[in-house]
Amino acid sequence: MMVGEFKSEYSSDFFILSLPADITVVIFRLLSPTDICNLSCCCKSLCDIANSENVWLDQCEIAQVIPLSEIVQWRTGVSSYKALCRFLVEVMKPLVGVWVHQEPELGNVVYVMPGFLSVVGCRIIPQKVGPLGIQEGRIMWSPVFEIICGFDGSTKFFLNGSDGKDSCLYPGLVTGIEKSCNVLSLEVEPRREKTNSEASRNVLFSKLSCTDKKNLVELVTNHVGLHVSEPLSVKLFPTAREDEGMLLDRRTMLLKMHKFGENWKHMNLEENGLCCYNPKHVDINEMWEKNHGAYFEYIATEEEREIRYLNRQAFSTSDTFGLSLNASYTADVCSRIRGWPNMNGENFSLYKLPVKNSMNDQEHAGLWGGTFGWPPGRCNEDATGNAFYLLMLSYQEFKKNNGKRLIGTKILEGTDYVNRPNGTPMFVVDIDSPSLEPFPFDADGIDFEHSYKGEGITDGYGFRCPDFKPGSLYVISDDHFAFVWHGTKDVFTLKRVNIEEILKKGLGMCVPPLPPTNNFTYMGRSYTNVFTEPWLCHSSSDSE
Repeated sequence: MMVGEFKSEYSSDFFILSLPADITVVIFRLLSPTDICNLSCCCKSLCDIANSENVWLDQCEIAQVIPLSEIVQWRTGVSSYKALCRFLVEVMKPLVGVWVHQEPELGNVVYVMPGFLSVVGCRIIPQKVGPLGIQEGRIMWSPVFEIICGFDGSTKFFLNGSDGKDSCLYPGLVTGIEKSCNVLSLEVEPRREKTNSEASRNVLFSKLSCTDKKNLVELVTNHVGLHVSEPLSVKLFPTAREDEGMLLDRRTMLLKMHKFGENWKHMNLEENGLCCYNPKHVDINEMWEKNHGAYFEYIATEEEREIRYLNRQAFSTSDTFGLSLNASYTADVCSRIRGWPNMNGENFSLYKLPVKNSMNDQEHAGLWGGTFGWPPGRCNEDATGNAFYLLMLSYQEFKKNNGKRLIGTKILEGTDYVNRPNGTPMFVVDIDSPSLEPFPFDADGIDFEHSYKGEGITDGYGFRCPDFKPGSLYVISDDHFAFVWHGTKDVFTLKRVNIEEILKKGLGMCVPPLPPTNNFTYMGRSYTNVFTEPWLCHSSSDSE
């Protein structure tokens, strides 16, 4: 046999094509989407297999971001499973999870979850625990942003906000999403004709001063905002009461709004038209001049003035601008202990929390809800007696006896005025040291599986320097704990919480969003619940 004949007969594409269909399916399930796309370039026969609906349906399921039933349902709104897989892998999978920002210390949790052919960000509002308890009670939330999947798997970004009276949507671009992203930034993107001149490239939005960033975001949102009614502003995800037809109609309206802006009601998606994030001339130079005096008043040196002036001039070489969303990875974000991010307070940015799922050696890791009081669910007269807390439970190696500590880090406090900063532990427990302290109250027939020694947060020197007092953690079940301070006998009860499941059950009460410049992240520190402001109360609506 000639060498050429051997290569032809036993080449990789010939070998794959000669396999039984069920074996081929197994092989393709072991490949990544990138591998499959590369394989489709080898020959026409492999291209046909690699582009088949069944192959990409498998890849959608392997992504493990939505259940198979929803994958099949979503297929009705895209051109192919391949297009859907592109959105699930490149957009949804990197973004779903818990995102936070440091300012203010109260109400800074944005939960990102699947919508319908979209990814949605919902702010969890500081609140009390309802009469049905932590897992089954209502959760107050407010819309922050939504990324819609286009017919071809492309992305359409909307920022949620309010003009003080009505809900609005602010369309924009998604400029990039890294697979390991931990910083999600709202920016202003210069829009201009392509050029080959490197010298004419724009200065990045992140290089501008905090004041200029705030002014730019406010200027652009004032130009692109679109007033919307309730179905468009609060129906961000399907609940048991929505049908597929209604969800598809809503998505079609959003795609039209993104393409045609304020004229969307009179247009068809098939018609040509400019995107609404780029609709008008914006005179940024006029804004620079208007804020010139106040801007330079706080700059210390002449060199700083010159640098910031040049950054302004370079950024404003275009006359058309739009909102953009960028998800990137920054190593410095991960430098804080116990998983709380190291944040830059001068950016419109959210930071991803590394919330881990429970595993064999870390069975209690994950997101938990908690409140003070015993028995669980009892409403106390104390102002903080039934406040809703969100905690991130994680494990840390402990040098003592080569053991581990279980740490309950507070990420949301449901009071009207924050008592301790987010990112501080409510308790720290040595899970290798059993506690012999008896539970101080009538357990109402509950048998505790385990109890561990630990310490819980208490008053200390200053807001950021709390003290810790001895306590014990009592394990009621895999998803139910109680932590007791030995000295005060205060009881903090916890249950594992699934926010996505709660909201999709329809157990969510939608609170109108803040103005767009504050709705993504607050650029000023606040220790109070801004969602209790009077102007918000009159227009509160239920998502059901």
